[in-house]
Amino acid sequence: MAHPRLSYFADAIAALVRLSHLSLGVVLLLVQLASVWVTLFAAWHLAARCYAGREARAGAVTLLAVWLALPIAGTSIYLMDQYVTARSLSTPCGLLALVGLEVFLSSQESGRTRRWQGLVLCCGALAVAAAMHLLMAAYAFGYVLVLGSQLSEKRAVRTWGTIGLSLLAVAIAWGFQLRSPGESAAYIQAQMTRSYWFLTEWTWYEQIGLVAPLTILATVACRRRWWKETKIALARTAVVCSLTAVVVALLFARVTATTHTVAWLQPLRIFQITYILMILGLGAALGERFLKRSALRWALVFCSLGGIMVFAGRQTFPASTHLELPKVPATNAWERAFVWIRHNTPKEAFFALDSNYITMPGEDAQSFRAIAERSVLPDYSKDGGEAANIPKLAPAWVKAQAAQTRLSERTDTERLTALRPLGVDWVVLERSALTGFACDYANETVKVCRLPLSAEQTAVASIR
Repeated sequence: MAHPRLSYFADAIAALVRLSHLSLGVVLLLVQLASVWVTLFAAWHLAARCYAGREARAGAVTLLAVWLALPIAGTSIYLMDQYVTARSLSTPCGLLALVGLEVFLSSQESGRTRRWQGLVLCCGALAVAAAMHLLMAAYAFGYVLVLGSQLSEKRAVRTWGTIGLSLLAVAIAWGFQLRSPGESAAYIQAQMTRSYWFLTEWTWYEQIGLVAPLTILATVACRRRWWKETKIALARTAVVCSLTAVVVALLFARVTATTHTVAWLQPLRIFQITYILMILGLGAALGERFLKRSALRWALVFCSLGGIMVFAGRQTFPASTHLELPKVPATNAWERAFVWIRHNTPKEAFFALDSNYITMPGEDAQSFRAIAERSVLPDYSKDGGEAANIPKLAPAWVKAQAAQTRLSERTDTERLTALRPLGVDWVVLERSALTGFACDYANETVKVCRLPLSAEQTAVASIR
């Protein structure tokens, strides 16, 4: 529970379950659908502030809908996650904040009430985003500040305000770096598992993922049109915010830095909004200049683009159902094992799995805790992120990695020596693992086994 302490997301989902009397699975599905709808709703209104033609607006929102699962360069996040997360709710709030600010500062809005409604929308959306995901809300707030300077009627504000905000961001990052406490060896080890924190560790194609949207948006930003045109102001805002984030990452988010607080803040995740603005611009140009009012063109283009995304999704998660619905049996072998555990093991059962189980072929990032609803030793991938965010978790994480590394390849004696001192009483092994443990469940990929009772446990059980 250390990680979600700065977010009300989990509390909000729990409250919805209690108030609606629906199952968690149904609530998550409904929230997922609602978050997608609100994101597209916010995108439509943002496109409406930029484009007069209906074809352009429809193209912008449709392309965003098709590309919602697009990964954002090497940041390890998507435009929207494939499942409900705090970002599912903070993302549309960030877009609505931009819409509200544009309404408030727009000279086209004649009514004073309408303009103040825009300010309320901007502030309210940022507040909700902060309640869900504080870090992403902070980056949305940065976007709001820069856009506000770009929409100013005074050239000095547009120029020096933007430069000042960029320098302020760099100064804040420098301040974080200077005031950061020392880091333990265990904490540094956990941080090094997050290669996406460090721009220099990205692959060449991930770095292209930063350059490409900036090139596209810079093309729009450099047009010599009326400075007050919203789409140009948004493009310039995106370029400024993104370049500032890149500068901060290069200066302070380095593997060799003495501390890694700025890397922990992941400044390049501001590219989530940059990607959305790029996609809206591309979609608008597509709808306005090529698709126009031809139903056949719309169908062919977006079926093709959608087909590519479906193919990519199936390649990313080949062993799982592409659309998971409540009460529909799971097809993933790991997930079926986790479901069996939820229904057939004691709630106090404590499990161990291979530390890299979540990245094994066919596992498809199915989370043990979320599905099995049982305690388990920390894993390398997902819990490495938790340890990298919460320094006090790092020592326990390091110990768990040592106990679970290549768990299926060990002998039973080695497993007992490593796991018993940690309180583990159940293990999930690969089907091919050699073991004399009693395995109550097995499928074509994994098996669920009980560790034998120690002499002390046997004595206690006999007394009872």
